[in-house]
Amino acid sequence: MRALGGLWRWRRNPLRRTTDLIEAWLALTAVLLVLLAAPLAGIAVGGAAHRALQQSVRDQREARHQVVATVIRRLDRSPLDPDPETSSTRDAHSRVLARWTGPDRTARHGTVMADLRVPRRGDRFIVWTDRHGRIAGRPLESATATTHAFLAGFGAAAATAGLVEGGRRLIVWRMVLRRYARWDRAWDRAGPDWGRTGTGS
Repeated sequence: MRALGGLWRWRRNPLRRTTDLIEAWLALTAVLLVLLAAPLAGIAVGGAAHRALQQSVRDQREARHQVVATVIRRLDRSPLDPDPETSSTRDAHSRVLARWTGPDRTARHGTVMADLRVPRRGDRFIVWTDRHGRIAGRPLESATATTHAFLAGFGAAAATAGLVEGGRRLIVWRMVLRRYARWDRAWDRAGPDWGRTGTGS
C-alpha cells in the first residue's frame, strides 16, 4: 500500500525526480512479486518435497519389517547419543543383546535398543529390520513427511520474499549512490564560492 501511495504522490509532483518514480514503481513491483511469486515458489517446492517424501515413506514401508526379538541379556548403559531426536527417548530404552529371525528366515543376533525399562532374559519386543534381517530405523511416518514438506515450502516462500526485498534494496542503494555522485559533481561545478557571489567577500 505504501508503494501505491508513493506512486500517487509522485504522479504529478513538480519536485518529482525520475529516480523517485523509479523507486516507487520498484516498490510496487516488489510487493506484487512477494504476493505472487513467493507463494508460487512455496507451493512448487512444498509439492515437490511432499511427493518425494511420500515416495520415501512408501519405499521404507516396503523395505522395512517389524519382527519380534528376544532378550538374551542386558548390556551396560548405552553411550551418549548425539542425536537430539533420540536422546529424549533414551531413558525409556535399554541396550540389550537380543536374537530375532529376519523376514528371509535367517536367525540373527546383536546389540539393539529395546523399549523395555528393565529387560530380563526371555523378554520379547519389536524391532525394525530390512529384508535381510539387519536392524533398520523405524520407517518415516506420513504425517512427519507432510510436516517436513510444509516447512520446505514455507522456507522457499520466505527465501523468495527475502530475495525480492534484498534485490529491491540493492537497486535502491545503487540509485542513492548515483544520486550522491551527481550531487558531488554538481557541487564541484558550482565551485567553492557557491552562494557567495556578489557579496563582496
